Amino acid sequence: MKFEIEAMHCGGCVRGVTKAIQSIDPEAAVAVDLPNRQVTVGSDASPEAIMAKLDAAGFPPRQLD
Repeated sequence: MKFEIEAMHCGGCVRGVTKAIQSIDPEAAVAVDLPNRQVTVGSDASPEAIMAKLDAAGFPPRQLD
């Protein structure tokens, strides 16, 4: 699943996003494309759960197709 996160601007943001996702699924594979502000996640967690966690962490996401 892939998300766009407009609020992700720096390495600290990347760590926050990764930490939020891995708090739901510690085994999640998280690949960040910082210049395009996109995150690709490999996880068994639902997209809704990940989106809710990212939103709560201050990184509101938009799911991409």
